[in-house]
Amino acid sequence: MIYLKTEEEIELIRESSLLVGKTLAEVAKLIEPGVDPLKLDRVAEEFIRDHGGVPGFKGYNDFPNTLCTSVNSQVVHGIPNSKALKNGDIISVDCGVVMNGFYGDVAYTFEVGEVSEEIHQLLETTKACLQKGIEAAKAGNRIGDIGFAIQSLAEENGYGVVRELVGHGLGKNLHEGPEVPNYGRRGTGMKLKEGLVIAIEPMINLGKKNVKQDADGWTIVTADGLVSAHFEHDIVIRKDKAEVLSTHEYVEEVLNKKKNK
Repeated sequence: MIYLKTEEEIELIRESSLLVGKTLAEVAKLIEPGVDPLKLDRVAEEFIRDHGGVPGFKGYNDFPNTLCTSVNSQVVHGIPNSKALKNGDIISVDCGVVMNGFYGDVAYTFEVGEVSEEIHQLLETTKACLQKGIEAAKAGNRIGDIGFAIQSLAEENGYGVVRELVGHGLGKNLHEGPEVPNYGRRGTGMKLKEGLVIAIEPMINLGKKNVKQDADGWTIVTADGLVSAHFEHDIVIRKDKAEVLSTHEYVEEVLNKKKNK
């Protein structure tokens, strides 16, 4: 089912999404060589609960943690563990919050210490793919326009676009209709209407598009073992352009402070 949201509902989704953005900023403060994902997870859960939210992922289909922490060749749905991050790693942190009955769902891929220029470029392009997807998400356009915009930029740069995992509608449920693929043909799929809230989340691989599932039943990894990046925003469809309900600004403030230390 596709639910268009009222302005009141959109504001509640915005509140949840902004809390996720603030939570990711708390996580950003800690990301450095030697820290382990379980510590990030504990800090995120405490911060969410202290600010009136409930972790949106914990217990969702029996997922055990607050964060999905996907390191290097892990694409998404990585389960936080006690293995310390190393200089040159990347870690995608995906976080969900439910507050006032509505979900927020945001992801950001972090560099750990100094990464190679090749990996840095993958992250920058994936961020740009997210922006392209958002620009294509306006009333009257179609779902395929979003995927086409993301896919075109990724493949122009020689990257693989994951097919098996997609963005999604968002509201009282973490995953609502419609599905929002990161690939597609212009002018195809459902027409976008004002008030539709969706999460757009490109998952872009340094190598080929193919992925597989780990034995843990959750973690998705690249089939070729090369790294993958993942960025996500929650948006609402408006007449002339999408309105972004979530933010990466808090995260980027923290990262800039760390860089300028």
